[in-house]
Amino acid sequence: MDSVLTWVYSSITLGTIILFSALGEILTEKSGHLNLGVPGMMFFGAFAGFSAVFGYEKSVAVPNDALLVIIPLVVGFLAAAGLGLLYSFFTVTLRANQNVTGLAITSLGVGLGSFYGQRILQAANVGYGRTKAMMIFTEGLFGTELGFMVIVGIIVAVILQLFLSKTRVGLNLKAIGESPATADAAGINVTRYKYLATTIGGGICGIGGAMYIGIWGWTTNNNIEGLGWLAVALVIFATWKPVNAIWGSYLFALLYNLQSNFAYVFNVTFPREINSAMGDLLQMVPYLVTILILIIIAFRKKRENQPPMSLGLSYFREER
Repeated sequence: MDSVLTWVYSSITLGTIILFSALGEILTEKSGHLNLGVPGMMFFGAFAGFSAVFGYEKSVAVPNDALLVIIPLVVGFLAAAGLGLLYSFFTVTLRANQNVTGLAITSLGVGLGSFYGQRILQAANVGYGRTKAMMIFTEGLFGTELGFMVIVGIIVAVILQLFLSKTRVGLNLKAIGESPATADAAGINVTRYKYLATTIGGGICGIGGAMYIGIWGWTTNNNIEGLGWLAVALVIFATWKPVNAIWGSYLFALLYNLQSNFAYVFNVTFPREINSAMGDLLQMVPYLVTILILIIIAFRKKRENQPPMSLGLSYFREER
C-alpha cells in the first residue's frame, strides 16, 4: 500500500509540472501558434531558477523562506518568457515557420541550460544542485507528500479556463486563433495578442521547469526535456481545454512513473533485461494514448474539440 501511495503522490507532483507547461502551450496555441519550443523553455526556466536561488542561498547567511519560493518561480518565468518573446519575434514579425522556430528554441534552451548549468555545478564543486528551496517545495499538505504547487497548478488551470471562456480578452484571443483576418477586420490588434499569448505562455512553461528544480534540484542528466514533450502531447489530449489538462496531466504522470514503480506497485520481480524493455514500453503509453485521442477526435468531428483553425499558420495582414 505504501508503494502505491508513493507512486500516486510522486505522480501528482510530476503531473503538476507537466500541467504548468501544458497550460502555457494551450495559451500559446489559442493564438494560432504551435510552439514546439516548450521543452527548451522549461529547461531554460529550470536552469535560470536554479542559478538564481542557488546564488541567493550562497550570498546570505539565513535565506528567507518566502524568497526561496518566489525567486526560482519568478526568474524561471522571466527566462522562459524571454525565449517566448524570441519565438514571437521570429513567427509573428518575421513570419518564420513555426515548427522550425519551435525546435530551434528547444535546442537553444536545452543547450544553454546544460552548458551553463554544468559550469555552475563545477564552480560550486558539487555534482548535484541541492538547494534549501527543495525543503519548502516538497513540504506536504494535509498530511500527504503533496507540495503547495499542486494547489497552485489547479487554480491556474481554472483561472485560464475562465479567462478563455468568460472574458472579452480571452474570447478575442480565441477569435484570433480561429481567424486572425476576421479578428483584425473587427479591430482586434492581432500582433499584440499573439505576442502577449506566446510570451506569457512561454513564461508559464518556465514555471513548470522551475518547479522541477525546486523539488528535485539540478542535475546534468535530468529529464525536463522529456516532460516538455509530454506537455505538448497533453495539449492535444486535453483538447485545448485547461480544465481537462488537470486530470490529463496526472494520468500522464501516473503512466510515465509506472516504468520505475511497476515492480513495487504490483509486487513482481523481473530480470533486468525485461525491466529495461518494459520501462521503454511504458514510457510510450502517454503518446500512444494521445494518438488514440486524436483518432477519436477525428471521427467525432466536434468543432469544440478541434485545434484552432489557424494553428501553425502565419498571418499575412496584407492578404486579408
